[in-house]
Amino acid sequence: MQTAFLRKKSDMPAGGLDHCHDGRGSIHWIGVLDGEHPGDERLRFIHDDILPPGASIGIHRHMHDQEYYYIVSGSGVMTLDGQEHEVEAGDITAVLPGGSHGLANHSDDDLRVIVISVAGGGS
Repeated sequence: MQTAFLRKKSDMPAGGLDHCHDGRGSIHWIGVLDGEHPGDERLRFIHDDILPPGASIGIHRHMHDQEYYYIVSGSGVMTLDGQEHEVEAGDITAVLPGGSHGLANHSDDDLRVIVISVAGGGS
């Protein structure tokens, strides 16, 4: 059984995504892990995303997954279950199955966020 692994940044897929979940503009993403690594089968993915000024991830919900957004740099507005919250570097948000969320960059700087998606169970 494999107990450790390394994935180099040069092996991670990357790209742009226009209107993510019907959001504004285009975000840049790096697929850090895709759920096909050895270990926790509940992990769906880890992304390293950059939202340039004015870009957003539209408000959406996942019925069976949990998602965590860790703000690495910049600031923005996270909408969690219909309530807006200012977020900045060092903050983390969690959305459990059935919850809604979205993120907008209203600043003049890039907003960088690590997104972790985990299977939440249920049917």
